[in-house]
Amino acid sequence: MRLPQETIRDKRDGKALDADEIAGFVAGLTDGRVGEGQAAAFAMAVFLRGMSVAERVALTQAMTRSGHVLAWDLPGPVLDKHSTGGIGDAVSLVLAPMVAACGGYVPMISGRGLGHTGGTLDKLASIPGYDATPDLARFRSVVSEVGCAIIGQTADLAPADRKLYAIRDVTGTVESLDLITASILAKKLAAGLDGLVMDVKVGSGAFMARINEARALADSIVAVANGAGLRTVALITDMDAPLAHAAGNGLEIAYAVDYLTGHREPRFHAVTLALAAEMLVAGGLAPDTRDAAVRLEASLSSGRAAERFSRMVSALGGPADLIEKPAKHLSAAPVIREVRAVGTVERVATRAIGLAVIGLGGGRTRPEDGIDGRVGFTQLARPGDASGRLGIVHAADAAAADRAEAALRAAYSFRATPAEGPPEGPVVLERIALAT
Repeated sequence: MRLPQETIRDKRDGKALDADEIAGFVAGLTDGRVGEGQAAAFAMAVFLRGMSVAERVALTQAMTRSGHVLAWDLPGPVLDKHSTGGIGDAVSLVLAPMVAACGGYVPMISGRGLGHTGGTLDKLASIPGYDATPDLARFRSVVSEVGCAIIGQTADLAPADRKLYAIRDVTGTVESLDLITASILAKKLAAGLDGLVMDVKVGSGAFMARINEARALADSIVAVANGAGLRTVALITDMDAPLAHAAGNGLEIAYAVDYLTGHREPRFHAVTLALAAEMLVAGGLAPDTRDAAVRLEASLSSGRAAERFSRMVSALGGPADLIEKPAKHLSAAPVIREVRAVGTVERVATRAIGLAVIGLGGGRTRPEDGIDGRVGFTQLARPGDASGRLGIVHAADAAAADRAEAALRAAYSFRATPAEGPPEGPVVLERIALAT
């Protein structure tokens, strides 16, 4: 193995790294020969200097090979979806059981919160007893029997990515297109998928604030994934306002339960349906997205999707009656406060809401930090709303609620009169696929 500091120096100076050099660095990160400080320096060098497509492919493959790569023998396609992260993005929680109810198998390996965004793994950790890091045998068993399992990275799957992921969260390197591409695809390739759909967020609450940045990331992921043999398409979706009306780990679990049992907001539902439909088409379970959407709606209206979610939670150690009695199992915050304002909402500084959740204790500033699953916001206002309510704060104490209220007020701007026409544009903006 080449000395890690030499690899860091090369990338710092803008040199292209060859596949062997990248593989050696990743192997050192996996077995401990590369320390956290060196990994942080490497991440910053990549963030500042960037990588070529060939380097991204090499980094992705090296991180994939750093652990076990799954192979499946199931009677249906193995499919997955990944989001680049946003505020109120609880889609994975409901999408996986919907696709499972339509004949797909979804071994979803999710991450912790990253930067200002919430992580699916942290949301699931708010469910009492839920084992988000089962061993591979249990993971395989749940996917086979239930059709879906949402877990975190185990020690066996892409361990190099797990280490680098935590370092990126606290070193200001989250937004690196190169590292995002490799991190996402290392986990997905290790999961042994037949098809992947990417949700690339754009807007004030996304890592990619501008559409050209989102396109670049979508193009990168689609090119690298398909180049590695994984059929992948990407949708670019709007994150200029929270996707759900809830932001916070346990609060988004409750929101997901509400969604599966019939309470569906149009924008959240539109994104969920679009992504899940692409998954069914990728897996050959529907001839086109229109037919796929019909099947997915039926999975919801019949209760089959809710039943799959309930079985998944129970199979991974959570309460069997979470769907029926969410309030019994999801702890409430000690302080719950409504925040009101006058005027029509014009814009939302969505990232600020995510940072406010972290300030409440619902996210991390250091990798070792714990998370309070009770805290966050519900009933968040959206552009065009004139009800007077900005949201409801859920906090651990009054001082935290005061800070969160101030942050929430600062995140919204208003106009005196209602806007003409629809308050928000479309939520699915573009579809990116490999050119044929």
